[in-house]
Amino acid sequence: MNASCSNKDSYTNNLVIAPAGAISNDNMQPLRIGMLPTQRFEEQQRMIKPLEEYLEKSLETEINFLVASDYKQVVKWLVDGKIDMAYVAGVSYLEALEGGAEIEPLVAPINKYTGRPWYRAAIVVRVNSNIKTLHQLKGKRFAFVNKSSTSGYLMPFNALNKLGIHPEDEFRKIIYSVTHAKALQALQNNNVDAVATNLPYYLKQQKSGKFKPEEFRVIWESPPIPPSLIVVSKKLPANSIKKLKISFLNTPEGLESIFGGQSAGYTTIVDADYTPIRELRAKLSLE
Repeated sequence: MNASCSNKDSYTNNLVIAPAGAISNDNMQPLRIGMLPTQRFEEQQRMIKPLEEYLEKSLETEINFLVASDYKQVVKWLVDGKIDMAYVAGVSYLEALEGGAEIEPLVAPINKYTGRPWYRAAIVVRVNSNIKTLHQLKGKRFAFVNKSSTSGYLMPFNALNKLGIHPEDEFRKIIYSVTHAKALQALQNNNVDAVATNLPYYLKQQKSGKFKPEEFRVIWESPPIPPSLIVVSKKLPANSIKKLKISFLNTPEGLESIFGGQSAGYTTIVDADYTPIRELRAKLSLE
């Protein structure tokens, strides 16, 4: 192995459970799957291994996971046709399409706690902070994840923008942490006063004991966001794409979501589900 949805029920009709044994035994070529750097490298490798083993057995082919250095690298890989599939954020998916990538949505993880594929962004501060509202972030040190991150930039940036808050002009310091793990670590180390992050990942870190809930609090949550997703190259044979979809829809219970949250399997997803993100990026002139 190499290393805003306004209607939360809109995905329900997309949920498909494929029958066992539905995958044919036709040979597939080895697959290259790109990964966003969502967390610490060692943790990501640990989470990838069970999925790699499952996919290799299910698809009867070699799987090579490639962890990118940043969000832009995954987009470039897709545009250049260097990978067959990728785990991407909604914004990264749209950036890849805008760059000419020949890809389509395959599936998205279902959130274990909501039972839906949507999730939320959050802004987190230390529990002893005097920051209670978004307006009180002015003059403070802040960590975004990456400008290609939906939860780590786009949604919180939009919330601030709607309140007339301009981070570049009004925050004392802004850092781009690259991963959600590094953003939370910056807050733990008191290098920033607040961070934007993925709420499911934040809750998972609390549950694991790596981020003590009594030391931090959430001051803002976004509306439901179209999910991070797995995209696939349209250059793959149609039968291979079908086999991939069925394989993901039949993932056994207990496999962790590589995006960092607690997963309850996968569901199908379509391009139209990302219309709200398209419209928001256009509104903020981020295309």
